[in-house]
Amino acid sequence: MDGNMKRKVGVGVIALLGFITTIKLAMIYYDANFNPYALPSFCSVSDLIDCDGVAKTTESQFFGIPLAYWGLFLYSFIFLMLGADKLKNFKLFKFMEVFKNPLDYISSLGLLAFIISMVLLCVSLFDIKKLCVLCMATYLMDFAIALIATDFKNGGFVKSIKQSVQDFLDAIKNKVYLIAFIVVVLLAGAGLTYTATTNVFAPQVKRAKDFGEFAKAKTNKYKVSGNVLGDENAKVIVFIYTDYRCPICRVHNIMMHKLAKDVAGIKIVHKNLPLDTECNKYLTSPFHEGSCTMARYAMAAEKQGKFWDINTLFFEKQPNNEAEILDIAKGLGLNLEKLQEDANSAEIKTQLLNDIDEETKMGLNATPTTRIGQDVYVGIKPYSEYVKLVQDAVAKQK
Repeated sequence: MDGNMKRKVGVGVIALLGFITTIKLAMIYYDANFNPYALPSFCSVSDLIDCDGVAKTTESQFFGIPLAYWGLFLYSFIFLMLGADKLKNFKLFKFMEVFKNPLDYISSLGLLAFIISMVLLCVSLFDIKKLCVLCMATYLMDFAIALIATDFKNGGFVKSIKQSVQDFLDAIKNKVYLIAFIVVVLLAGAGLTYTATTNVFAPQVKRAKDFGEFAKAKTNKYKVSGNVLGDENAKVIVFIYTDYRCPICRVHNIMMHKLAKDVAGIKIVHKNLPLDTECNKYLTSPFHEGSCTMARYAMAAEKQGKFWDINTLFFEKQPNNEAEILDIAKGLGLNLEKLQEDANSAEIKTQLLNDIDEETKMGLNATPTTRIGQDVYVGIKPYSEYVKLVQDAVAKQK
């Protein structure tokens, strides 16, 4: 067995292991992003070593294509290169004759894949702060393929890269192959444009884009003034149950304001569900301290026609005490003496307790929660889903 054959066998064995590993990665990616009933994979063992967690991030794809699928393409191409000398004798694969030095292509691709892998490793360590052990295994395999395929006695990586470029330039001198190459590039470009814009294979990216505008917003540009959010006479009422100390409720609040602007025929009605032992007797330990106080002041502000005004500012400014709350209220032009009196009145305290009792009887114990008709949605959804839900509800009323 000559040197080239030994190198081809070595590359073939490593590429096969890489192909199998990448199939498993593709399965993990599918379960993490498309199968809500999937159990954790064997390589999700801690906050750091978490293949599932990595698969759910937006960094686990490129142009809307999961990185695992790119890996399958790489190893499949390597297999084609390994069989190029024989495949070119078949009419269907005659184009393989352009790959005059297959091992040089494999060496160059392996090196490129390893460099990209090191970038991905840095992203995992310093951005995602999670590691995928199977991914790391393929990184090592890519490097092994590059090392085995390279003839270090005859120029090493530099020679492989130069030879690959030269073979490519020689190939496109043939008009038939040049046209074929252009067609392939155009088709690939169209395909990547489709996957990158639709995110059909990357729902986590679509979710991130849906949440991005709202999560990054420091202020609510859709805020309204007064006690009514949406159409006052709407037949479709969207009830939202929130806690002013709930971080994700701030995002949800902005979504609901935009929803009221984007979809006609709906009204958003806010309900307080403070997860604070000061007023919520169903809690056993302190949690969102101060949310009961803010809830009472929001109810008091409603008596002066400024509910949504103060509601938005509570989420944005997160006051720590009554003095800070009154400072916020002063900026809204509220009667501070009446506001303080109402917020601490027996009427509002009783109303808040009754609201919490009613919500608990309904089985509501988490924020944010959204109720549209009889349908209850706990947590936060992508904005596009809320749009569809209320549009369907409006359509049913017509």
